[in-house]
Amino acid sequence: MNIILTGTLASLIAATGTILGAALVFPLKNASEKFLDAAMGFSAGVMFAVTFFGLIAPAIEIGGVWRAACGIIIGTIFLITIEKAIPHIHRISGITNPTTHLKKIWLLILAITIHNFPEGISVGVGFAGGDMHHGTFLATGIGIQNIVEGLIVALPLVRFDKKILNAFLVASFTCVVEPIGGFLGISAVSLAQFLTPYGLAFAAGAMLFVTCEEVIPESHTRGNARIATIGVIIGFILMMVLEQTFS
Repeated sequence: MNIILTGTLASLIAATGTILGAALVFPLKNASEKFLDAAMGFSAGVMFAVTFFGLIAPAIEIGGVWRAACGIIIGTIFLITIEKAIPHIHRISGITNPTTHLKKIWLLILAITIHNFPEGISVGVGFAGGDMHHGTFLATGIGIQNIVEGLIVALPLVRFDKKILNAFLVASFTCVVEPIGGFLGISAVSLAQFLTPYGLAFAAGAMLFVTCEEVIPESHTRGNARIATIGVIIGFILMMVLEQTFS
């Protein structure tokens, strides 16, 4: 029960990064599209590094490459199924008018909320077996990514709705599913230890799908692919250094 509580609380703390990021919309409400794309790239780089160092590598170490591969496939299929089942969009660039496209904005918010779920799972399963260093690395990485994500969601809302407080509150709300994912993830692997490599790889597959399907393509839609790519590399390097610090 202590491990379950720890994993759940860690996912809750990581989720607060979204609120911190959303709060940045107050001083950065006029940030340029180039800044937004660079931030998206940075977020993608962080997610790539967290996925590899925090999820895939330990999954292989614990259960071998085939169990890890199986978990990644299941996680990918899970996200594809959820995306098909729940109406949403994930293209900020496709929303241009606040009056006629308000529904699209809410569909975008729903997409972000859906994709926060596997992030919560990743933090939860990171504490499987009582590995505090590994779990802390994952929670830190997801927390950093959430800061960027909170701002990424809040900025377009300010531009379309012009109500900065509403943008902050709505962007903050997208993190509510993360502690739920954290609780479910750590509970599953704690009650059935043999699921640990599958749980780690499952979260990895879901996060890889989100990053490759949505975050990186979105960062390239406004003609800032180069700066977005540099952001990816910087985010990856930062988490690579942090992984060595926590290990």
